[in-house]
Order: sequence, then C-alpha cells, then structure tokens
Amino acid sequence: MNIKKHIPNAITCGNLLCGCLAITYAFGGSLDKAAYLVGIAAILDFFDGFAARLLKVGGEMGKQLDSLADMVTFGVVPGMMMFHMMYFSMRKIVNHTSSGMAYNILSEYWLLLAFLITIFSALRLAKFNIDTRQTDSFIGVPTPANTILICSIPLINKFQPTILGFDITAITVNFYFLVGLTILMSYLLVAELPLFALKFKNFGWLDNKIRYSFLIISVVLLILFQFVAIPFIIFLYILLSIINNMMNKSKISKH
Repeated sequence: MNIKKHIPNAITCGNLLCGCLAITYAFGGSLDKAAYLVGIAAILDFFDGFAARLLKVGGEMGKQLDSLADMVTFGVVPGMMMFHMMYFSMRKIVNHTSSGMAYNILSEYWLLLAFLITIFSALRLAKFNIDTRQTDSFIGVPTPANTILICSIPLINKFQPTILGFDITAITVNFYFLVGLTILMSYLLVAELPLFALKFKNFGWLDNKIRYSFLIISVVLLILFQFVAIPFIIFLYILLSIINNMMNKSKISKH
C-alpha cells in the first residue's frame, strides 16, 4: 500500500475537520475560537497542494476532495460567522431604538443576507474547478482570503477594539457595514478580476517581485497592527493585483 499518495488527502481532511469544529463553535457564539480553527485550516489548505506537488501524487480525487473541504471551511463557516455578527449588531440597534421595537421575524430576513457569502463561495469554487485560466493565478478573490477577512472581525472586536485611540468597533459591529462588506465580498468572489497567486516557480526577484512585495508589506503590517492588519492585507492583495494587471497590459501594448 502506497502511503504517500494518501498524505495530501489526509491534510485536506484536516482542513475539513477544522471547518466542522469551527461550525460548532460558531453555533455557540465562540467566533474567536472558530476564527482560530479557520486559520489552522487555511495553513492545511496550503500544504495539501504543496504536499501533492512535492510527492507527485496529485489527481482528480484530491482536487474534488479539496473543493468539498473548502466549501465547508471557507463557504459555510464565513456565512455562519457573518450571520452571528449581523444578529448581535441588529440586536444592538433594536435595543437602542427609542420606540423600544422588539426583535421580530422581519428582522431575521435581513440576516439571511449573510449567507450570500456561502452561496457565492460555492459559485466561486465551482467556477475554479472548470476554469482553465486559473492554473497559475486566480479570477476573483479566493475563498480562503475572503474567509480570513471575515474571521478577522471577531478577533479585532475581542482583542483590539481600539487602536491609536480610535474605536474600531464603531465600524466592525455596525450592521450596515457588515451588510455592505457581505455584498462587496460576495461580488469579488466571482468577479472577473485577475489576482496573482502565491505560487513560486522560482525564487528570483524579477519573476516574483509582486509576491515578495506583498509578503514583506504583510509581515510588517502584522507586526505593527496584529489582527487589525488582516483586512488591510486582503485589500492590499487586491490592489497589488490590479496594479500588476495594469503593468502587464502596459508591457504588452508597448510590444
């Protein structure tokens, strides 16, 4: 029995297990613990593909299993977490209304917007599996990046509610901000937006300057701002990709 061919799939199953555990914590309202599990899952999601390439045991089975695991960890989990954040934010609005309006079933319909993230994550993963353009880069924001962004919010709220004297929770617990973020990220998941991938064919500067620049800036931001840096890093990734696309188009037009 060839054990090594099962190693990447075992790592993928670890990703799936983290996603299942994150769901249980999200159900209980422990969003910070769910966020930590998503972080572990993201690391495993990176290393399953790395292990498959290193061991040269990639195949269709691994590809399909990876998508199924990602749908749970980076599709269901962020939708549930956003649902809980919207729920508590809406309760805060209701409790502070002068009319004393009670939380009611009509309010719950607004909360269903959170699951746009889950729906568009499914579309994103299905699109990725059949899109031959996404072998060395991405079209649309990858589901792990979107999930990490969403999971950073409860961590910021718990551990860094203020920074440099600014009350960050004035934004991060705002219901309308959460709705706007949900709609924006759902769109970016399936947008025809080319984004670079952190895949190194070699380690030379010229071929990877956009990747090295992103990683260096990200490390500096994380050291300086910890969890608060995560949303900025995700949007930096999108911005650098747009700049990189413009530079590549400019080079092509000159030739």
